[in-house]
Amino acid sequence: MAERARHVPVLLDRVLGLLAPALADRDAVFVDCTLGLGGHSEAVLRAHPRVRLIGLDRDPQAIELSRRRLAPFADRVEFVQVTYDRIAEAVGGAKVDGILMDLGVSSLQLDAEERGFAYSRDSPLDMRMSAGTGPTAADVLNTYSADDLTRVLRDYGEERFARKIAAAVVRERAKEPFTTSGRLVELLYAAVPAATRRTGGHPAKRTFQALRIEVNQELESLRRALPAALSVLAVGGRIVVESYQSLEDRMVKRAFADLAVSRTPPGLPVELPGHGPQLKLLTRGAEVASEQEVEENPRAAPVRLRAAERIGEAT
Repeated sequence: MAERARHVPVLLDRVLGLLAPALADRDAVFVDCTLGLGGHSEAVLRAHPRVRLIGLDRDPQAIELSRRRLAPFADRVEFVQVTYDRIAEAVGGAKVDGILMDLGVSSLQLDAEERGFAYSRDSPLDMRMSAGTGPTAADVLNTYSADDLTRVLRDYGEERFARKIAAAVVRERAKEPFTTSGRLVELLYAAVPAATRRTGGHPAKRTFQALRIEVNQELESLRRALPAALSVLAVGGRIVVESYQSLEDRMVKRAFADLAVSRTPPGLPVELPGHGPQLKLLTRGAEVASEQEVEENPRAAPVRLRAAERIGEAT
């Protein structure tokens, strides 16, 4: 299918290698929290014939396309249309052996012009991952105050010119509401200084990221999802998270680090029961894609991968 051809899972070999010790040669349960087009999950199912997959996605179109792709493994796959912060509910409170979170916008969503995620094409300002549900990016641009727009652009896009852009949006929407990405991109070209455009990448990149995060409440979902996922990870189980922007990666880093240290008070000669580290970090910092992979799949360029293994019971 066309969707399958254009979808290239990021850091696939590394993800498989990190998950393998928790999934190989056993009746394991693997949860793909961000199923998308099912590329990572297909590879896991092929590599481990005894693994059962629970695939989560908030996007009904992603669920349907993955259902077709994973049809050869239908007896080992369960699909759940849900946001990944509800992972504990999706697995019925059971413990699982492997978890993957491939964060951010999926290839399916980026490539669908009507979804409005890409600033390279003039399309409706939608950006909802759950198609047809909740406010759109246009709603944010047309209804938020200048202060709220500034906060969104600054906090979620790390945009230096957030206040200037917000003021321009408020000024222009008074003439005509924003409906398509092309007009917003024109405004951003005018608002972001030329010197910054030459060195900082496309002037729309940070604003589109910020709007997408706000529309889908991505950071709030991730903040809830990380402890929820770790709570259902069995001892010996492994979790792999691929982030595509610094805000996500910092949250993952903190969540892992907090559980990878002893909570026994300093100075005690022995580890207190239940106070030892719960996680072992499997990566030294965040891993990135090789130059070759980025050349073959440019969407791998911003990825930051972190992984951990549960070595102690959750308390």
